Amino acid sequence: MSSIDTIAVHAGYQPENSQPRALPIYQSTTFHYSSVDEVAGLFDLSVPGYMYSRIHNPTCSYVEKKIAAMEGGVGALLTTSGQAATLVSVMNLCSAGDHLVSSATIYGGTVNLLAVTLKRFGIETTFVSPRATVDEIRAAVRPNTKLIFGETVANPALAVLDIETFATAAHAEGLPLVIDNTFPTPVLCRPIEWGADVVVHSTTKYMDGHATFVGGVVVDSGNFDWEAHADKFPGLTEPDESYHGVTYTRDFGKAAFITKAQVQLTRDLGIYPPAIAAFALNQSLESLPVRIRRHTQNAQRVAEWLEAHPKIASVNFPGLASSPDHDLAQKYLPEGVCGVISFVVDGGRDRAAKLLDSLKLAAIEVHVADSRTCVLHPASSTHRQLTDEQLVACGVEPGMIRFSCGLEDPEDIIADLEQALAQI
Repeated sequence: MSSIDTIAVHAGYQPENSQPRALPIYQSTTFHYSSVDEVAGLFDLSVPGYMYSRIHNPTCSYVEKKIAAMEGGVGALLTTSGQAATLVSVMNLCSAGDHLVSSATIYGGTVNLLAVTLKRFGIETTFVSPRATVDEIRAAVRPNTKLIFGETVANPALAVLDIETFATAAHAEGLPLVIDNTFPTPVLCRPIEWGADVVVHSTTKYMDGHATFVGGVVVDSGNFDWEAHADKFPGLTEPDESYHGVTYTRDFGKAAFITKAQVQLTRDLGIYPPAIAAFALNQSLESLPVRIRRHTQNAQRVAEWLEAHPKIASVNFPGLASSPDHDLAQKYLPEGVCGVISFVVDGGRDRAAKLLDSLKLAAIEVHVADSRTCVLHPASSTHRQLTDEQLVACGVEPGMIRFSCGLEDPEDIIADLEQALAQI
């Protein structure tokens, strides 16, 4: 299978003769074994099998294989949220006293995780511009730096990361590049092909696409040579005494990173999803290529319409020729960026709030990437405590609206915007 459309439908679970055609739900916390030695082999990681559904489950494993195939990786790990996926990717490499470098324009929740919560555990982060040069990124690296992090398309800033530049800087310093690819999904961009070593997603967004299950995933490219930088990554290259001296690079080769994440971190953190969530995700993944292309087409049409409207001060969407990120979008996302737009209404926060209150089709939600069009005014919600001056300082205009185009007819979305704009 080479086409992403075919991979999305067929990869992962492939039934044999007389087996169920649809992916089964293995709704069990535990598994049966024929002998004590068989269980011992599982806990020594010397034989394949399932120990406990807090660590891995057959339904989840099939979906992990599908997502790994879609991203072009050697393995994947489902988690209970996108935040958990980012946490695992960092904690799999970092310990207290370590450091990482991140693009500054990333999801606000991830900023808080990296800058506040992980700092309490002794892991520090330096933020750099998504437009930083190789030299500027390398200048932020310290002797104790363990990874570089960024988002393909930032939520909600919609900045497109120059993945190759960040990959070049990371590899020159002997570090892996971790990329959050939530907004484009592997249908529109496969960061591993541009040099990323680990890819994470909030599957809550387009992968699920129906606002039904919160989830995340980590994908391991298998390309980073951990042994070549063994002094930086002892957790991968030295014996793990919690598994009787298993050495992940020696015993699992290219899958060292994702194996350690699964058997060590999911065991200890308890961030593995239930089988029913994986089953629902698998169903959504089968239609992802069709859905994400429609989302992006709708967003392109709506963004172009908004840009021409006299009551709109500005539109931020990398698919527009006027966007400063347009060239990067053409390079990394030639089939489309995503379905999310941000735009600024003339007149500030009151007029923006009035616009949202006047919408009928689009729903006000603290969410994006749904099959239904949803919208949010940050100054009235997520950034409500800030003054207009403080909003501008953190990159959010008082009149800015985040608009997530759903799968409706684009002309109906535009008609809804038009009637709402007529009321302000």
